[in-house]
Amino acid sequence: MTSHVVAGQDEVIDFLLSPCTHGRTASVQRIDTHGAIVFLAGDRVYKLKRAVHFPFMDLSTVERRGRACEREVEVNRAYAPQIYLDAIPITRGPEGLQLRGEGEVVDWVVRMKRFDETATLDRLADRNEISENLLADIVSTVRASHEKAPIRDGLEATQSLQRYIRQNDEAFRESPSLFAQQEITALTAAADRAYRDCFDLLVERGKAGFVRRCHGDLHLRNIAVIDGRATLFDAIEFDEAIATCDVFYDLAFLLMDLWDRGLHRHANVVLNRYLWEVPEAHLAGLAALPLFLSIRAALRAKIAAAAALVQVPSEAEASRLEARRYFELARRFLVEAPPRLVAIGGLSGTGKTTLALALAPSLGGAPGAVVLRSDIERKRLAGIAETQPLSSSSYAPSASAAVYDTLARKADLALAAGCSVILDAVYANMPQRHVAEGIALRAGVGFTGFWLDAPLPVMERRVSARMNDASDADVDVVRKQAGYDLGRISWHRLNAALPRKDIEDEALSCLALRCANGKPSSKD
Repeated sequence: MTSHVVAGQDEVIDFLLSPCTHGRTASVQRIDTHGAIVFLAGDRVYKLKRAVHFPFMDLSTVERRGRACEREVEVNRAYAPQIYLDAIPITRGPEGLQLRGEGEVVDWVVRMKRFDETATLDRLADRNEISENLLADIVSTVRASHEKAPIRDGLEATQSLQRYIRQNDEAFRESPSLFAQQEITALTAAADRAYRDCFDLLVERGKAGFVRRCHGDLHLRNIAVIDGRATLFDAIEFDEAIATCDVFYDLAFLLMDLWDRGLHRHANVVLNRYLWEVPEAHLAGLAALPLFLSIRAALRAKIAAAAALVQVPSEAEASRLEARRYFELARRFLVEAPPRLVAIGGLSGTGKTTLALALAPSLGGAPGAVVLRSDIERKRLAGIAETQPLSSSSYAPSASAAVYDTLARKADLALAAGCSVILDAVYANMPQRHVAEGIALRAGVGFTGFWLDAPLPVMERRVSARMNDASDADVDVVRKQAGYDLGRISWHRLNAALPRKDIEDEALSCLALRCANGKPSSKD
């Protein structure tokens, strides 16, 4: 088995582990990763780069590690200036090793302000403490980071993806006890096919400015709640090429990590909230998401396998299991999932959005269906924030027609990209419902329509209880809608007064039955 460690650092590690180094009596906590060792000492954190040489990361010399430390501080101050302090040398003087002393520089560390390490998203996920509000904050933070990130050469970044596929293949073959040659070949072939299929799309996205100098390592351990806000940290610093990528590829790491942990609804909410905040042109890019997710999972498999080479036996076994899990995930992401269209109609307060978000993770490939919500599109067309109230003119017939046209156009784009779609709107008349059915016909995909029924008091109670929601509907709106002539409703009717879980189960059973009976008709 190949070892990527090129130099011993035991003396430096012992020095940083010593409480005396930090003027303390309490013990210093150590955290190991494949590329670094982190030391927690009181209110400070010291990050030592490992002396390793991987195909994707060369930290083999003191000089390289020093430059990497300085670059890490520079890059990450754009994301978390409150925690990144400086890069300091470890020197050897007459009295031994010192932090920023006189004499020969033997290594470097990044010095940071310590934050609550239990507030990283991986730890919050372990405790089931990632709330809807936090997800919204995370998405806004990531989207803002993409918006301000410098635009880079798109063609070079697109070609880098093929290099990652090759590097992953080579790294997997270094661990024959973990990965069989046949399965490596199959994964690489599937990734190559997906890359070829997406190449022209990715080139166009590069020309459109969607390739940027991104965070590059956006998994749950690298996002924390600091001072009450979602904060990104530990961005890629050692290779500009790795950090230069399509913004969807950057987001894919977060989506993949959530999906791997079984947080499928969280992953779907992140994707949809991101799509709600970015230009419509991004919808076509969803065709590349399976490739992006697979490469991200394969990279984690490669890194876990590499970590096993430098860890003590008890930790190495956990890394090997992790490597296998990520490898299988990378394979599954590339398994084609035929798209379908689901429309959910009903008067305000019947629970359309609740049902849409519950069904979305189960439809199509990971991370589930694109949810197109009329309330969100109405606010976008008006150019206002999701929870900002609209004037009555935004609900005029012409304005509503524009909203439904937008839903149809976006559904066309998402379905063409291979994604399943859920339409979430009132659909109060037959022509609107026929338009929804026609979207599926045009795309050649299966269609299922759901209509939610609930007694007037139930709808009134629900809209009265809403807070921080995109819908402006109140009790007066509900009472007005109750007088609508809905026409004949051919969609599957659900009793929306039932407990939420019962409604979801019936809808999922209906969808499963439609699929089991073959390709659904466009009107069922």
